[in-house]
Amino acid sequence: MDIATRVYNHKWKIDPIVRSLIDTDFYKLLMCQSVFRNKPDTTVTFSLINRSAQVPLAKLIDEGELREQLDHIRSLSLSRGESTWLRGNTFYGKRQMFRPDFMEWFEGLRLPPYHLERKGDQYELTFEGKWHEVMLWEIPALAVLMELRSRAVLDRMGRFELQVLYARAMTRVWEKIERLREVDGLTIADFGTRRRHSFLWQDWCVQAMIEGLGEKFTGTSNCLIAMRREVEAIGTNAHELPMVYSALADSDAELAQAPYDVLSDWHDEHEGNLRIILPDTYGTEGFLDRAPDWLAGWTGIRIDSGDPVKGAEVAINWWKDRGEDPAEKRVIFSDGLDVQQIQDLHAQFSDRTKVSFGWGTLLTNDFRKLVPDDALAPFSLVCKAVAANGRPTVKLSDNPEKAMGPKDEIERYKRVFGVGKQERQAVIV
Repeated sequence: MDIATRVYNHKWKIDPIVRSLIDTDFYKLLMCQSVFRNKPDTTVTFSLINRSAQVPLAKLIDEGELREQLDHIRSLSLSRGESTWLRGNTFYGKRQMFRPDFMEWFEGLRLPPYHLERKGDQYELTFEGKWHEVMLWEIPALAVLMELRSRAVLDRMGRFELQVLYARAMTRVWEKIERLREVDGLTIADFGTRRRHSFLWQDWCVQAMIEGLGEKFTGTSNCLIAMRREVEAIGTNAHELPMVYSALADSDAELAQAPYDVLSDWHDEHEGNLRIILPDTYGTEGFLDRAPDWLAGWTGIRIDSGDPVKGAEVAINWWKDRGEDPAEKRVIFSDGLDVQQIQDLHAQFSDRTKVSFGWGTLLTNDFRKLVPDDALAPFSLVCKAVAANGRPTVKLSDNPEKAMGPKDEIERYKRVFGVGKQERQAVIV
């Protein structure tokens, strides 16, 4: 595919940013089914949060074009082929991962309304409704804003300039793949949907990984690309679940128990490689210290914030303390990774535990220094659940730069979860 020519010629009606309801991450569908089953009456508000305030989205992106893209997403529904793939495909070794009642609901879904307002140089974009409906806005909303920002920069470029830009970006990705080829025993997946440069670019990156890495490439988080390219759909669960469960707690005691209630519900539904703990929502060490014994029997842990070396050491020591063999467990690194860090972490831990990597923004959106003023550099944009049944949500993270929520609630959560002094780290993506 000649991406440069496609970009030069595109008009959104024939080349929309989000092409399908399954142009989303696999973990969102798994979580959606869990919420559909366990918390169907919970009302949640999601909100766009631009953690890179130096990127003035409302100045770069036309509001009318943004509304057109969002309205187009609301017109989408599952195609027959997509439904057949979800109903009949094998995911993580299990056929019929998605239950008939969930699929019947999903096949009739249109995404609910959105609220968009300009506030200075930023957009306020929110979604409110039943949790299992509004949660499916997160990934497409991020994809639209990221790609409209890319298009705003690319629109100023000529045909040959675009061809050179994409040639340089392709060379950069391929050079990274060549370096990763040399890592013995590497296991890596594409996690780049949320903050990709564009859909076409993510699709190209996945194809490059398939050809360049062979069996070392385990799949993509993007369901549409996984279906089209016939690779594994990869993903488990995210911070959203404990954040909402915790907001619903009526007391400090219930709050302290909420993150484990989430995983108890997940335990009832999934097994094997889907039993991956994401422990950092309210601090990894405290979470593991208080964890019930049955959780140590899960398959692995995903490290998504803080110092990844420290996080892996904490996980390994916790397994040892609980009588588990770390060599039989899996540690998945997934926070802002690029090639050198992947190489270093693999070298440090691959002889002690099973190591995997979820490679995100710096795979699917690494255009750093390729245009003037670094105008295509990736930035940190998130869409988070900010309230549940009218109560604010809180995330502490192992990196306080990623913390979110009202200040008084953050302090309450720190007290309840015993979170002490934390080390601040720059949030790149």
